[in-house]
Amino acid sequence: MRGHVWSVLVVSFARGVSAEDDAASLRRIRARALVIGLSVTPFGVSFGAVSVGSGLSVLQTCLLSLVLFSGASQFALVSILGAGGGVGSALATTLLLGSRNGLYGAGVRGLLRAPAWLRPLAAQVTIDESTAMAFAEAPAGFAASAFWSTAASVYVLWNLATVLGALVGRGLGSLSVAGLDAAGPAAFVALLGPRLRFASARVVALVAAAVAVLCVPLLPAGSPVLVGGGLAALAAVARRR
Repeated sequence: MRGHVWSVLVVSFARGVSAEDDAASLRRIRARALVIGLSVTPFGVSFGAVSVGSGLSVLQTCLLSLVLFSGASQFALVSILGAGGGVGSALATTLLLGSRNGLYGAGVRGLLRAPAWLRPLAAQVTIDESTAMAFAEAPAGFAASAFWSTAASVYVLWNLATVLGALVGRGLGSLSVAGLDAAGPAAFVALLGPRLRFASARVVALVAAAVAVLCVPLLPAGSPVLVGGGLAALAAVARRR
């Protein structure tokens, strides 16, 4: 009888400790998600201002963040349109940059195991930040919590920052006055930087950038990015073979 009581007490204590540990982990994840969301707000403000400065309305700018929700793709779209590029070039570059999110989705799907009705929403918010958090917390069993917490934080704060930036951009008029004309290139550098850990990646990036620069006087706005990006993609495929 005493042994049974002791076993019940041990199990109850273990469950209590486990519940406390889980609660602490969830608080840590939510705190990290909030920090990540706050870290993207300067880029969101910049995008809003750049978009309005490139000729889009405040409403169009906000819809881009709500529907497209991919920072690099959004910057590419408005930068190319603002430079006088065609819609075809702008959309092609946007799709090229956004294709990485589709690759993320293949891995994230196995971690989330979301029901069918929730998968379209998961696809919408599968971005660099939510994917990284999901994989980081997967070993501890908190992939889904990390994914959704980060996605919600970034989505809400990015869109709020876009509204603020669009209103600021409408008031500024000229982006060069505030130095916001460099926001697009800065966003691309920030996106590319963490992926240049290996020498081979740095070589591919430099060659692709050089080819894109050489194509600037020869091709319409937006096309040099496609050529450089296509070259980098071919190099990546060849290296894996």
